[in-house]
This record gives sequence, C-alpha cells and structure tokens, in this order.
Amino acid sequence: MTEMHWARLDADRTLTTGGDPGAVFPFWSFTKTVIAATALSLAETGRIALDATLPGAPYTLRQLLRHTSGLPDYGLLPSYHDAVARGDTSWAFSDVLARSLAHTPAQDPQSQWRYSNIGYRFALSHMETETGHRLGDLIRTMFTIPLGSTTLRLAPSPGGFAGIHWPEGRGYDPGWVYHRCLIGTSTDAARLLRLILAAHPGMGSDPVQLGDGPPGRPWTHIAYGTGVMCGRMGPAGSATGHSGLGPFSATAVYHFPDLAGAPTVAAFTTGAHEGPAEQAAVDIARGRVT
Repeated sequence: MTEMHWARLDADRTLTTGGDPGAVFPFWSFTKTVIAATALSLAETGRIALDATLPGAPYTLRQLLRHTSGLPDYGLLPSYHDAVARGDTSWAFSDVLARSLAHTPAQDPQSQWRYSNIGYRFALSHMETETGHRLGDLIRTMFTIPLGSTTLRLAPSPGGFAGIHWPEGRGYDPGWVYHRCLIGTSTDAARLLRLILAAHPGMGSDPVQLGDGPPGRPWTHIAYGTGVMCGRMGPAGSATGHSGLGPFSATAVYHFPDLAGAPTVAAFTTGAHEGPAEQAAVDIARGRVT
C-alpha cells in the first residue's frame, strides 16, 4: 500500500496537512525548481548572466535550466541503477559524466529537449563559481531564512538521508543526485514553491511543449519551462511545479491556479513512480482526499 504525506497551502494562507507534518522527505528533482529560481534571482541582481555562453561550453545557463543544452543524463545508464541498488558510494562526477557521454553523446544546444541531471550539475557549479558562494548558502539566504524553516536544507553526502521519514532510504547516499537534493517537510515544499512562483511568475512562460502526458500519470498536456514542469492535469487544469523520483519514493509539488483557493500542494509517496504522487497532488488540490 502506498504511504502518503502531504501539505496544501491556499492563496489565503490556509494550510492543511495529511500524514506526519513534522517528517522530513527528499525533494528529489523539485530541487531543480529551487536551483532555477536561485539562478533567476541572481540574474535579476546582475550577479550572473542567463544567456551568455558558459566558458568553454556551447550552451548558456538558461539552456541548462530548460534542458535544451544537448547534454545527456546519467539516468539512462544501467550501471548507475545497478550501483544505486547495491548501495554503493556515489561515483565521482567526472566518472558519471564520462560514462554518460560515452553512452549518449552530447548534441547541439536547442537541437531537442533532453532531460539532464548533468546539465543541472553544470548550472549549479557555474552559479557557485560566479558568486563565490556554495549552493546551500545561496538557498539558505534566499529561501530557508525567509520561510523561517528549521528543516529545509541540502542533504550532505554521505549520511544526509539519515533523518528522513522513509526507513528504506536512510542509507542512500545523496551524492548520487549530482545536482544535490533538498530535504524538508511537506509544508516546507508547499511554502517554498509558493514563494518561488510569487517571486518568479514567468518560470513557466514560453515552455518547451512535450505533448500528451506519460502513461500512468495525470498529465493531459505537459511542457517544461525554466526549472518547472507545467501544462494541464486533467480536471485540475493548469499545473506548475516539479515532480521528483528516487529509488524508494516520489514527490509532486505543484501550484493549481485554476482551482478554488489556487492551492499549492506537496505530496510525498512511497514507491519508485511519479504517477501516484502526482495523482495525489491532483486529488488534494481538488479536495478529494479524506
């Protein structure tokens, strides 16, 4: 049976939760939304450039954030999944990069949309180099402190998952998430997305259109903007946010502006599929969870 924990934050700041509101979960790829929002905030103050070609590379920071850099993803490597399943310590990034490029060569930027965790690793490395600050410090200043959270943070490697809710994931090395992984409560996630979209409402503007939703998931049309998945989730209407997936749990953090209350929902579920978490987010947003 799928275990679920969630938080719903409405436009009037009404907060409702289900499951354990104090439990801490891995945010997985919802971390990408936070990285992208950090980049947008830095660009607004002139500390980084979004559309300048990165040193020694053919792509820009914006292309990295939109998955149009042409870089591959290590998620396509069977050896990566085998190593994670064995509980191995994460590989050096240079190793995972070489293996990924050997398996799937890079393409010209903008030639096609291609989801890439590697691209987000390059994005955060560029941001850290240009600002002289680590990603964790930037996130703490921009988001953790304004939210007043004591639980939202980047998980260190190794041992960073020791305090998460799911027992089966406490020995997982978060170093396997090469763009880093935030952890926090369901309320942290919902409040974080609400804060991000208030500051950067255009993250879903002019997205790359990806067509009908994948099988087993509630998307009826899906697209990708700057660090956000967006489109429509059937009767819930428009949705903007991000799903996340690891070997033992999934998350779906979305804002639903077409629904009464304009809710922002964060759902965390067991299992290695995004569909149940996304469907839970839709049901919670529509008021159909008891």
